[in-house]
Amino acid sequence: MRHLALLAALALPLAPALAQAPATPATPAAPVAPRPAALVADGMPDVPAELAAATRPYMENRGASFVGWNPVDKSMLIATRFGNTSQIHRVAVPMGARKQMTFEEEPVGGAAWSPKTGDLMLLQKDIGGNEFYQIYAMKDGRLDLLTDGKSRNGLNAWSKDGQLVAYTSTRRNGRDSDIYLIDPRNPKSDRLVAEVEGGGWGLLDFAPDKSWALVGKYSSVQKSDFFRLDLKTGAMTPIGDHTKTVSRGGGQFAPDGTIWITSDEGAEFERLGTLDPATGAFTPRGAAEKWEVSGFDVADDGSFIAYTVNEAGMSKLRLLDPKTGAVRTVEALPPGIIGGVEIAPWGEIGISFTSARAAADAYSVDPKTLKVTRWTESETGGLDVTKNVEPELVKVKSFDGLEVSGFLYRPDPAKFPGKRPMIMNVHGGPEGQSRPGFMGRTNYLLNEMGIAVFYPNVRGSTGYGKTFVSLDNGPFKREDSVKDMGAFLDHFAKDKTLDPARFALTGGSYGGYMCYAAAIHYSDKLRANLCVVAISNFVTFLENTQDYRRDLRRVEYGDERVPEQRAKLLEISPLTRVAEIKKPLFIVTGANDPRVPASEADQIVKAVRANGGTAWHLVGTNEGHGFAKKENADYNFWASLVFWKQYLLN
Repeated sequence: MRHLALLAALALPLAPALAQAPATPATPAAPVAPRPAALVADGMPDVPAELAAATRPYMENRGASFVGWNPVDKSMLIATRFGNTSQIHRVAVPMGARKQMTFEEEPVGGAAWSPKTGDLMLLQKDIGGNEFYQIYAMKDGRLDLLTDGKSRNGLNAWSKDGQLVAYTSTRRNGRDSDIYLIDPRNPKSDRLVAEVEGGGWGLLDFAPDKSWALVGKYSSVQKSDFFRLDLKTGAMTPIGDHTKTVSRGGGQFAPDGTIWITSDEGAEFERLGTLDPATGAFTPRGAAEKWEVSGFDVADDGSFIAYTVNEAGMSKLRLLDPKTGAVRTVEALPPGIIGGVEIAPWGEIGISFTSARAAADAYSVDPKTLKVTRWTESETGGLDVTKNVEPELVKVKSFDGLEVSGFLYRPDPAKFPGKRPMIMNVHGGPEGQSRPGFMGRTNYLLNEMGIAVFYPNVRGSTGYGKTFVSLDNGPFKREDSVKDMGAFLDHFAKDKTLDPARFALTGGSYGGYMCYAAAIHYSDKLRANLCVVAISNFVTFLENTQDYRRDLRRVEYGDERVPEQRAKLLEISPLTRVAEIKKPLFIVTGANDPRVPASEADQIVKAVRANGGTAWHLVGTNEGHGFAKKENADYNFWASLVFWKQYLLN
């Protein structure tokens, strides 16, 4: 009792003060969205929970990509995501249930049934986005590892009888993509058939009698060469004149032994045609296309070839009769993008299709009637995607008179009157092309925030011919593509519906370099820049990118071992001119990125902050060259909205 009285006495002098000024309850902190455990957020704010909730419908769209056919039960393989990562599913009939077949933590986007027998499915996957793919056989719902678990492997092709598989592997020295053969039902049959130098190799197809195979070596977007590989001796014989700079693609045998390929030999664009294995002569076949043939497949009976044409970003599917030369176009598909063309043994053509108003889904085409049948209908978070805005094609003249173009998405002017902010989004590659497909989460920027989005195709982009794609090659032409971005910015500054005081820019990989470069060259025209898996120093990038791809990148960017080129590479590197970056940066990194190492981000974040600048930094510790896991991609998007609200809209 005494100690209670003492406590009461000690409390008395404070009582009057407390009575005169009662304590104000602390304002509870606004709830925040939980950050995935694998993400490290450095120097950036939390994401408000209310923002995550507001975007929820836009985060729940999914796509379905056509992967292949089962030759026995005629079911379709697709890749789609119902959990955190994309996995392989089976669809038995059009619009049937999607039965999940793989249940991996990592994404699985590709798989192939054995031809004819359909008794075995092979697939490949990596760990954490490191791109050191391993090949597996699916047995009783489990994956059986066929490769060494350490090297980088690539699944190439099945033989037509379903007995042999070709794949490449760097297991010999960690750098060169040697060619191996295996009967996947007997792992002990695995054998090295050809040692090569470099990382751009692949066995394209087996000759009908399996005595030899067609092999391709990719050196650059402008040059690829074919070889005849004797499968018994391993002898590799060049096909044609390899001193020529010619792009070749595809490479597939018809039943009669005719080899079908695409090539830009003698033309500005790649055309469909046949290859003479004795002389290397290329003979164009079919219609005289004015645009690039981007992919094809040969029917098992050789009766027709299905191929796609990229017409300024939009796809057309055509069927060629090799006997008559007659070409038919599938007109039932609306404007959009076609991918994954594969002809089933019974003739049906499987494809993926997407457009601004349709998420990616799997379809088939009847080769006789050209009727299109939908096999999947992917969920879009309950949103009516038919209301999404269609893009407009924008063409401008750059500093040297070259015409460059891109796709502009404008917000609804009735909902968002007045001048609108704009984000320019530059594609990677640089051997890539922005095309008007489904934009998923980005529709939130348009539909709910009133931000216009522009996707440019600067010089060096594919799809516009071999001259155009070569205009940025090497260090001395590299900044010409940066000037193209300036031409677009000047054009849009005159657009009465856009607000030039609220322009920003983003991009990934090579587009990430362009993002840094724009922050330097156009700091007076841009309010902020969001740069993803970006090159900050061309020399350190070339020195630290994975061995198997270093020579391929030197062809595009330049050779850091040559003093003159090294000096120019350093001169144009964003890190060299980092002091000129005055506007806020948001930098996104995959810790396991084999292409653009995480050190490229670390060094520019450090330099920007040392100069007193703003640099948010988000790192995915279980990601590679871009975020592939949904929970990470979601949080990254939310963080980008916080960034745009703070630095673009305010």
